[in-house]
Amino acid sequence: MNFTKTTEQTSKYEHLEKMSITDLLQNINNEDKTVPIAVEKSLPQIEKLVIEIVAKMKLGGRLFYIGAGTSGRLGIVDASECPPTFGVPFDMVNGIIAGGDKAIRKAVENAEDNTTQAWIDLQEQNITSNDVVIGIAASGTTPYVIEGLKKCNKNNIITGCITCNDGSPLAMTAKFPIVVVVGPEFVTGSSRMKAGTAQKLVLNMISTTTMIQLGKVKGNKMVDMQLSNDKLVDRGVKMIMSEIDVDYEKASQLLSEFGSVRKAVDHYKN
Repeated sequence: MNFTKTTEQTSKYEHLEKMSITDLLQNINNEDKTVPIAVEKSLPQIEKLVIEIVAKMKLGGRLFYIGAGTSGRLGIVDASECPPTFGVPFDMVNGIIAGGDKAIRKAVENAEDNTTQAWIDLQEQNITSNDVVIGIAASGTTPYVIEGLKKCNKNNIITGCITCNDGSPLAMTAKFPIVVVVGPEFVTGSSRMKAGTAQKLVLNMISTTTMIQLGKVKGNKMVDMQLSNDKLVDRGVKMIMSEIDVDYEKASQLLSEFGSVRKAVDHYKN
């Protein structure tokens, strides 16, 4: 299959080693500014996938991200932030990286080239047709991710992807592809930069929009967030104060008694 791998095209900047720190920072920032514009062009694709995710989750399904290297790590970050932010079960949104958990910190040789392991990893999570699997790969050519989605397709599991190369094998495999074409990187081929930023923006959109649709946000507040540190407890107290017009002491008492902003507010109002 022939397609243009823009993530590997030569940077439009030359002789980076001769640039001043100021010039390097300014030029990187100039490139970064183009990413949200590229993401905007993909909003219709993102919407189609989120509609599918919400529908499946309302039936009790889960969301899985699979990827390798930077892409896999970004999926893990997004998945791991859902329980504390939205108070959902830890296994509702899952990040799986080629090479297993040890690959989160250190590259695992040839892990991304394994064509069978992704499906094995998903089966270990008891994947079913109620779930949705999103493959993340900037290049769109990662065998671990592509073959994982192919297996999902054969098993009637909804598949999506986030990639930065139009017409890539991954985009052609996913039932609901998201393609954000960010163009050449500042450092040639360093897709952890603009491509990584684009993937992070899309992941934020997917998980946040899904959780709002599932009722995990009230007004504009994270009313189901886990109260895991003093900062979050203080935030929760202030949320209660704004919702039911009580002082800090009373709000703190309610939060301590009921354990969540939502429960405290609902009890007080009822």
